Amino acid sequence: MTPRIRRVAQAILYEAVAIGFVGPALAWLFDTPPLNALVLAVVMSSIALAWSYLFNGLFEGWEARQSRKGRSWLRRLAHSTGFEGGLVVVLVPLMAWWLGTSLWAAFVADLGVLLFFFVYSFAFTWVFDRVFGLPASAL
Repeated sequence: MTPRIRRVAQAILYEAVAIGFVGPALAWLFDTPPLNALVLAVVMSSIALAWSYLFNGLFEGWEARQSRKGRSWLRRLAHSTGFEGGLVVVLVPLMAWWLGTSLWAAFVADLGVLLFFFVYSFAFTWVFDRVFGLPASAL
């Protein structure tokens, strides 16, 4: 699989599964109508999809320059932290605006969702690598 196809496949699979979890979770957590939550989940996923493609390209470029190859648990932790940290910067203000709440309230309310995605991101990339193999940058 070429690096570009790998990144696109990874991002699309990641977001498809995420929408299935996030839509119902947002409806429940924020007491919002399911359709409103689904639309917000799709918007958030669209942003995350673009970020995933960009971030994974940057991460793999950095990874290819490292002398130690492979994906250790520490490297996977760095990947998850960078990916999720970038999303927080964009998605918390979006959620605050969409849900009509303060940035602080959106951030606090989003902590559970962020924790889920932190673990999900870590687990997803591990499973993806097991199914599709490591990218060329890690070999």
